[in-house]
Amino acid sequence: MALQDDWLESYRGATPFSEEVPHRTCTTMAHNQLMMEAYPAFRRLLSDLERETRARLAEPQTFAADEPVTIPVAVHVVWRTDAENISDAQIASQIDVLNADYAAANPDRARIPGVWQGLSVDSGVRFRLASTGPDGTPHSGINRVKTNVSDFSTDDRVKSTATGGADAWPADVYLNLWVCNLGGGVLGYAQFPGGPPSTDGVVIGYPYFGVGGSAVAPFDRGRTATHEVGHWLNLRHIWGDTEDCTGSDFVADTPGQRLPNYNEPSFPSISCNNGPNGDMFMNYMDYVDDAAMFMFTSGQVARMRATLSSIRVGLLSSISAA
Repeated sequence: MALQDDWLESYRGATPFSEEVPHRTCTTMAHNQLMMEAYPAFRRLLSDLERETRARLAEPQTFAADEPVTIPVAVHVVWRTDAENISDAQIASQIDVLNADYAAANPDRARIPGVWQGLSVDSGVRFRLASTGPDGTPHSGINRVKTNVSDFSTDDRVKSTATGGADAWPADVYLNLWVCNLGGGVLGYAQFPGGPPSTDGVVIGYPYFGVGGSAVAPFDRGRTATHEVGHWLNLRHIWGDTEDCTGSDFVADTPGQRLPNYNEPSFPSISCNNGPNGDMFMNYMDYVDDAAMFMFTSGQVARMRATLSSIRVGLLSSISAA
């Protein structure tokens, strides 16, 4: 896991970072790098997806926001202590947050600076707990697995019963969300489209999942899942994961910025000569606290739609099965 450790340290070194002040830590990009090294076909698929995404963005969208697509979700609660075995109500609250955020119906959307208000649009993506399991029988969509593992890391052990976790449900039918005790100060991580089906989905630490219950401030509004599901739909970090203003999230309507933002910045926060408006730190794909992030842009929405109509199109055709 040396690459992951180096990646985390690069940001801790480049940005004021104190263990006493919680900071959002998503290791999706580090995990993505390790996956590409382990699975060369995954690297090729991601490259192909970028080319296909660019082509599809030049065409009319395959579905509109007034015709939302609802994705069935399987929530795998992998728990050892009672606190880790989060309640059905906390799980339901996370689904509610995802639906509000992806519909641009979140109340705090009103806080988007006026210059960017017009960029916030309904993604046309909705989520619901699955109503049937992989065998076709009725199911709550919540899969609870007791484990002897004290904490998991980003090595995907939580995604297999053989290593104390829970096996994925078919990735062409469900969005898999694993909730567990995720160590190392990591809030969550996701797998980009095109990776192995057995590990496809999103992992969230139990204190950062949903609202109420065991959720802990400042990550207690369900936005960690909003961020990570964005990765699952092929969104990149808004600053492009570089430190010198050369990075890109491949979205035209998000300003360039030098580094991630943390906590609750004040508008404007200028970097990379992006004044007068500065960083779009309130974007779900930055690193600010839950209370400070409240928008996707129309460009990000177009990218998500392109993903759902290309590499994840099998999920759309299988929705009725779950």
